[in-house]
Amino acid sequence: MDWSLLIIGIGLALFIEGVAYALLPSGMKALLIAMLEQPAAKLRGVGLTMATFGVAIVWFIQTP
Repeated sequence: MDWSLLIIGIGLALFIEGVAYALLPSGMKALLIAMLEQPAAKLRGVGLTMATFGVAIVWFIQTP
């Protein structure tokens, strides 16, 4: 396994998170407050859906 791909992915995720907080701090606060009001099952479903799409994107990009 090529660990550099995993490290690049983590770095990209941190970059995107950092840019969101740097450019829209008030919006991110509002988003976090809204997330606190959601049931755990809904957040879990959204998280699993996002993770599935992420894996699919990487899979399609890496498949020759």
